[in-house]
Amino acid sequence: KFDPSGNYIRKWVPEISALPDKLIHAPWENSSIVLNDHGISLGKQYPKPIVDLKHSRKRALDAYNKIK
Repeated sequence: KFDPSGNYIRKWVPEISALPDKLIHAPWENSSIVLNDHGISLGKQYPKPIVDLKHSRKRALDAYNKIK
């Protein structure tokens, strides 16, 4: 939304700067084939995610709904 072309990311995270605009915001959501095509391997050039944001968000919303 605020960096649609990924300029900020490309400046501060040059390891993934070769990714196209559409893919640069969430490299961990791309297939390993796509990443390999751009010379990127999760866990080597770019770290693997520590937290599954979708899962943790769901848990937080479920907990909130229980106390509501």
